[in-house]
Amino acid sequence: MSGAINGNAIIVRQGDSFKIDLCVQKCGRPVDLSGAALLMQVRDKQTQRLMFAVEGTPVDRVNGKIALLITADKTNIPVGDYSTDIQLTTSDGSVNTIFPANVNQIGVFRITEQVTQET
Repeated sequence: MSGAINGNAIIVRQGDSFKIDLCVQKCGRPVDLSGAALLMQVRDKQTQRLMFAVEGTPVDRVNGKIALLITADKTNIPVGDYSTDIQLTTSDGSVNTIFPANVNQIGVFRITEQVTQET
C-alpha cells in the first residue's frame, strides 16, 4: 500500500491503495474510541462534489487505534488536488476534525499520475 502524508496533504498514486493508521491521543495518553466513529471525505475543490468517503476501521479501540483503508477503486479518479478532512465523532456526540491538525488549513488529497494501467 503506497502513499504519504506530508503536512496537510495526503498523497496517493492514482489507482493505488493506501492505509492510514491513526493513534488518537490526548495529553500523551490513548483515547478510548469505544462508540466513536471516524470519517474521511474527499471533495472536488471547485464544485465540492463528494468524490468518495471512507469510514474508520477499528484496530484497538481501547488504546485509540483506528485505520482508514483507501482502496484502489477510490483513488481511481482524475489526477489532481482535492479537499479533505478526517473527523472523529466520539460516543458523547462531540465532533473533532483531527486532520489537518491546523484549524486554519484545509486538507489536500493529492492524486498523482500512474503509469501502469489496465488495457
